[in-house]
Amino acid sequence: MASLTCTASDLSALLTATTNSTAAAEFLCSRFNAVSDKLTATTYAVDNTYLLFSAYLVFSMQLGFAMLCAGSVRAKNSMNIMLTNVLDAAAGGLSYYLFGFAFAFGSPPNGFIGRHFFGLKTFPSHSADYSFFLYQWAFAIAAAGITSGSIAERTQFVAYLIYSSFLTGFVYPIVSHWFWSPDGWASPSRPDNDLLFGSGVIDFAGSGVVHMVGGIAGLWGAFIEGPRLGRFDHTGRSVALRGHSASLVVLGSFLLWFGWYGFNPGSFITILKSYGDGERVYYGQWSGVGRTAVTTTLAGCTAALTTLFGKRLLVGHWNVTDVCNGLLGGFAAITSGCSVVEPWAAIVCGFVAAWVLITSNKLAELVKYDDPLEAAQLHGGCGAWGLLFTGLFATKEYVGEVYGGDDRPYGLFMGGGGRLVAAQVVQILVVAGWVTATMGPLFYGLNKLRLLRISKDDEMAGLDLTRHGGFAYLYHDEDASDRPEQFMMRKIEPTNGSGTSTSTSEDNNNVRPSNV
Repeated sequence: MASLTCTASDLSALLTATTNSTAAAEFLCSRFNAVSDKLTATTYAVDNTYLLFSAYLVFSMQLGFAMLCAGSVRAKNSMNIMLTNVLDAAAGGLSYYLFGFAFAFGSPPNGFIGRHFFGLKTFPSHSADYSFFLYQWAFAIAAAGITSGSIAERTQFVAYLIYSSFLTGFVYPIVSHWFWSPDGWASPSRPDNDLLFGSGVIDFAGSGVVHMVGGIAGLWGAFIEGPRLGRFDHTGRSVALRGHSASLVVLGSFLLWFGWYGFNPGSFITILKSYGDGERVYYGQWSGVGRTAVTTTLAGCTAALTTLFGKRLLVGHWNVTDVCNGLLGGFAAITSGCSVVEPWAAIVCGFVAAWVLITSNKLAELVKYDDPLEAAQLHGGCGAWGLLFTGLFATKEYVGEVYGGDDRPYGLFMGGGGRLVAAQVVQILVVAGWVTATMGPLFYGLNKLRLLRISKDDEMAGLDLTRHGGFAYLYHDEDASDRPEQFMMRKIEPTNGSGTSTSTSEDNNNVRPSNV
C-alpha cells in the first residue's frame, strides 16, 4: 500500500512549468487510495472487534445457563446439570466447526442448506471472518443449553452427548440457514429480492431460530421421558419439586441478562454504518444498537414485574424464581423484533410474554408435563409470541434501516398490512414442524434403546452420587484422619432428688468426643 504521507518537495517536482499532469494525478490518487484502504481496513477492524465482543457476551450466557439450571434442580443433581452445560459448549463447538457452520452459512448454498466451509475450509472469505463463526457458535450452543433444562434430573449422560451434537451440528444450523443466511428461502435479505410474501421473516436475534428450536426440542425430550418421580402424586395432583438454591437462580438470571446485550444488539453484526441523510450525521447503526439494548431491557423488566404481581394474585406470595423466569421470558420474546420496534412496544411485548409463560405453565400442569426449568414454556411459548409481536409492531422506518428498501411490509398494527404477520406465522409452523420431525424421532429412538432415562433407583438417589462419583457440595471432609476432633455435648441428668446435678468426675464422662 502506498505511503499515507507526502511533502511539498514530492509535489513540487511534478508541479513545474512543464507539469506532467498524468504523473501528478497518479501521485495524488495513490495517496487518496491509501487513505481509502486504511479507512476500509479500520472499518473491518472495528466491526470485527464489535462482533467478537458480542460473541464473548453471548458465550458468557453459558455460565448463566449453568447457574440457573443448577439452582433450579435439587442438590443431588447439581453436578450433573452443570456438567451437561459444559458438554453443550464442548460437543457443540466441534460439531458446529465440522458441520454446523457449513450447513448454516456455507456459500454458495441453496435455499434449504449450506454446502461449503466444512471444517472452516477456505475461510475466511469476503463475506465473513472468524469472528462471525465464533458468534454463530455461541448462538448454537445456547439452543442446546435450553434443551438440557427441560430434561434435567432424569436423563442419561450419553443421551446428552448424542442430542447436543445432533442439535448443534444439524437441526439448528438448517433453521438458521432458512432465516438468517442471505440465500435462505425465508430470509429477509435474499439478493434476488424473491422474498416470502414480499417480506421474508424478521427474526432478528432468534426468538424462533434459537429459542423455539431449543424449547421445542426440550418439549419432545421431556414428553418422551415422562415426568420426574414424585412430580405428580397418585391422584394426579402437581407436587412442587423445588430447586435447591434461589441464589443460583438469581445469579444465573443476571448473567443471562448481561449476556443478552451481546445476543440482541450484537446481531447487527456490524456497527460502522450510517443511516444519516446528511443532516443527521450522528444517526447510524450505532443508534440501532443502542435502541435494541433499550427495547431488550424494557421487555425483560416489564415481564418480570408482570410475573411478580400476576403470581402474587394467583398463588398469594412473591416468588423470586417465578420473577426470574418471567424476566427471561420477556427477553426471549423481544429477541425477534428488538431492532425494529419502538421502546413503548417492547413494554407491550414483555407484558404479554409474562402471561404467555404463566398460562403455558398452568397448561403443562394440567397435561402432567414436567419441565424443571420451564424451558419449553419459556423459550418455546414466549419465542412464538415474539415472532407474532414483530409482525404486529415492526415500524416502517426501522425495518427499512435494518433490512433495506422503502417498500417492505411492516407491522400490522403500524399500518403495514398482514404480509409480515403471515411470514412470521409460517416461521412458527415450519420451526415447530422441523424440530418435531428431527428431535422427536431422536429422543424416541434413544428411549427405545434404553439410552434416554436413568433407572428409578438412580433417580431417587440422585445423578451426582450414582453417575458422577459424589455430590456437588462437600458437606464434610472425606478424609477422617485429617479432621480435627469434634465434640458433641450430651445432656446431664440430675442425680439427686433436689433436681440439681452433682459435679463429679463421673458426670464429666457424659461429655465425650464424637466423630459425627
